[in-house]
Amino acid sequence: MSDTKDLKTVNEYFNAQPDKTKKALLELKACIVNVAQNATELLNYNIPAYALLEGGKREQQIMIAGYKKHVGLYPHPTTMEKFDSELSEFKKGKGSVQFPLDRPLPVELIKRMVRYRMELLRKEI
Repeated sequence: MSDTKDLKTVNEYFNAQPDKTKKALLELKACIVNVAQNATELLNYNIPAYALLEGGKREQQIMIAGYKKHVGLYPHPTTMEKFDSELSEFKKGKGSVQFPLDRPLPVELIKRMVRYRMELLRKEI
């Protein structure tokens, strides 16, 4: 991943990535905005974030990041728990999953994860 601490916009972040990483990030973004059409795009912790509800609190965001060999999706620990078995073939953290660049993204799974996160947030309102 290129040094991203001085970047000001999500597009600058994407353009600072190697081609393969940028392509996967744009595909991840498309999955998110396809489901969360009113999501607000911003940089949070120097990585792209999508605020799913108005106000953009960090816990209401799904974040993505690019790396040399994978892209990361940070949907929230509750979402990771819900989809744990479906994500078994990927490297995971408590609130994140890594998708290797040498494999196609599981687009439909990612969309279902975004949809689930939005449903949980709506219930909290």
